[in-house]
Amino acid sequence: MLDTIKLKYYQGDKYIKDIQNAPIKDSFRGFPIIKEGEIDVSCCPLNALSTNPNKIDMGKCTFCAKCKSEIIQFSPKYKISSASRENLIIKENMTFEEFEKTAIKARKEIKKIFSKSLKLRQVSAGGCNGCEMELNACLNANFDMGRFGIEFTASPRHADGLVITGPITKNMAYALEDCYQSTPNPKIVILAGACAISGGIFQNSDMLNREFIEKYNIDLYIPGCPIHPLTFINALLDYLEIKA
Repeated sequence: MLDTIKLKYYQGDKYIKDIQNAPIKDSFRGFPIIKEGEIDVSCCPLNALSTNPNKIDMGKCTFCAKCKSEIIQFSPKYKISSASRENLIIKENMTFEEFEKTAIKARKEIKKIFSKSLKLRQVSAGGCNGCEMELNACLNANFDMGRFGIEFTASPRHADGLVITGPITKNMAYALEDCYQSTPNPKIVILAGACAISGGIFQNSDMLNREFIEKYNIDLYIPGCPIHPLTFINALLDYLEIKA
C-alpha cells in the first residue's frame, strides 16, 4: 500500500488536466490561415482548394501541407470541428476566432440527455485504422475521455450515437445501416476524419457507397487525417457544452 502511495506521489497525474486549453506543438497542422493572392489549386490531390476567393475545404483536406506557401499556412489550432458541413470551408482572411463563432451547439434534447453520459459505437467503414487508433488514444491515461462520461461501447444497442471513420465502402454500407438502425433514439451521428466526411483520398472510387451520408442527419464533422484526440474530445465537449 505504501509503495502504491509513493508511486502516485512521484509520478503525479498522467492525464491532461485542462484538456480544453492543452498546449500542442507549433508544428501541428490545424486551422488554415489563408491570405489573398494567387494559389495553385492543382497542388492539392483532393481538390480541397478553390479560388475567388481562396478557400480550403477542411472536410476534404488531409493537412498534407502540399499547398503550404506564403499565402497558405497551418496554425496549431486543433479545435476545428463543426456541426455544419458548410462551415468547414475556410475562406481567405478568416480568423480562428471567426470560425469559432460559427459553432453550432447540440439541440436541447441531445444536450439534456447526453451531457452527463455519452456512449458511442465506433464504425470503421473501410478506414485505414489511422483514425481508429487515435480514437483508442482518447481513452488512454493521457487524454482520459472517460472522465467526462464519454466512452465507446461494443454494441450499438447500448450506444447513444455512432462515430463513423473511413469512406464507407460498398461492403460496409449495409453493416453501417444495420448499426444505425440498432442504435436507439435519440441518437447522434459523428463523421470523424477526411475519409468519413468527404471520402478523402478515396472520394472518386467506384467501391464507395455514401448514400448513408445523404440519407441521415449528421450532427458533427471532425476533420483530420487522422484526427487528433484533442480535436475529437474538444469537439464533443464544445458540441454538448460540457465544461471540463
